[in-house]
Amino acid sequence: MMPPSAPKDFLRLHLRDLPYFRAILRAVEAHFYQEFTLPAPTLDLGCGDGHFATLAFDRQLDVGLDPWGPPIHEAKGRGGYRSLVQADAGQMPFPSASFASGLSNSVLEHIPHIDLVLSETCRVLQPGALFIFCVPNPRYLTELDIPARLKRLGLKSLAQAYTGWFKRMSRVHHADDPDVWQERLERAGFRLERWWHYFSPQAMRALEWGHYFGAPTLLPHKLTGRWILAPYRWNLALTERLVRRYSVPEPDPQGAFTFYVARKPGAGREP
Repeated sequence: MMPPSAPKDFLRLHLRDLPYFRAILRAVEAHFYQEFTLPAPTLDLGCGDGHFATLAFDRQLDVGLDPWGPPIHEAKGRGGYRSLVQADAGQMPFPSASFASGLSNSVLEHIPHIDLVLSETCRVLQPGALFIFCVPNPRYLTELDIPARLKRLGLKSLAQAYTGWFKRMSRVHHADDPDVWQERLERAGFRLERWWHYFSPQAMRALEWGHYFGAPTLLPHKLTGRWILAPYRWNLALTERLVRRYSVPEPDPQGAFTFYVARKPGAGREP
């Protein structure tokens, strides 16, 4: 009898390939997906370069969809999908009821035409299909560290300008509360089953500062396509020790991100 395999250390796996501020968030999200069974065929809406899916799931996902060519090309090399499709999620090239489950990891907040995308997602899912996704909520902007420091100095206008810049820089169109997402989901034809906040305010501030501390990784990524040139324990041990406290895979009522579990009504049963 084979001994049970040890659970994946998602933080360590992500730190090998990503700047720490992305790794701490993606590690938490990867843990959450382990709770769910996603029946095939599964659609990954906004698959990007495929890095997250190859670490979070032990099987190939059936279809990864993304509107951008370079990430799709990179995802093909990672081998995390049976098929990759370059298309706008507001006009998916799939017949209705094509997929038995769907997910979208930190993608929907970037999409201006979100109502159309949610309606299309509902169309291509089978009745009873699960759709799980995560997005930032208002604390993504209200818990930023630099604006808080500026406000304490009486520089409220500068604080507001920085918050606006951070939102544009991170291309976040939607940082909304669950009631807003529930209305969107219901308009699209989904039923929201549950949600939880995660990623503490302290972790959010670590992520914010990581955009600046991680700047030295931009040049090697541009030159080699890799964020981390030496993905070894001796090089990453100190970083891991410093940031692990921020990568807590548990709900947090004050968290800056929210995980949603929705379902297309109809036949089917809980995973």
